[in-house]
Amino acid sequence: MNYFLLAETDFFRLINEAGDCNMETAYAAFATQVIELCNGGMDMNLTVIALAYIEIELQHHPVRNLSEEKREIAAYVSKALSFVRKMQKFLATPQVPPLISANNATETTASLLQWTGNAIDLVELIYGIDVMGCINNGNMPLKQLAPLLYKIFGVDSKDCYRFYTDIKRRKNESRTYFIDRMQEKLNERMLRDEELERMRK
Repeated sequence: MNYFLLAETDFFRLINEAGDCNMETAYAAFATQVIELCNGGMDMNLTVIALAYIEIELQHHPVRNLSEEKREIAAYVSKALSFVRKMQKFLATPQVPPLISANNATETTASLLQWTGNAIDLVELIYGIDVMGCINNGNMPLKQLAPLLYKIFGVDSKDCYRFYTDIKRRKNESRTYFIDRMQEKLNERMLRDEELERMRK
């Protein structure tokens, strides 16, 4: 890959010449090339290097110190630098495309999943997820989380807090019956799997 391809654009040639020209068209073409570079499916390390190179070139370009009548060119250099930096941040952020469109995500998921356990067990699970802070780093309030999970699991909206009150009233030492059974059954399954693996050897 040519790491310097962004420095070989018409935009860069024009700012190097610092002459009178249509900077808007050249800037638009430069921005398009940056976008294509970031979305072109090339080796990401090479893209990052090319962006880093052009960022340095723009940041220290002498056109930024031009006289007042050349300020328009300097402004386009600043715009290009800002755009390159935004694209660098974009590339640095993990991009996880949705499996389905956002508009019908919950409807489609709800049609595929159906909670067949007791509603109180689902509430126990929802509160467990909430206290563990597993969704949005724990920043989603329970009043938003519960209806969403009900919808995903195809359960009619219930009074979550009423079920939680019933869970709190349980008399056993551990009041999390469902989570305790889940833990027990999962440990049993792992032991069975390990035993099968030993038998195969």
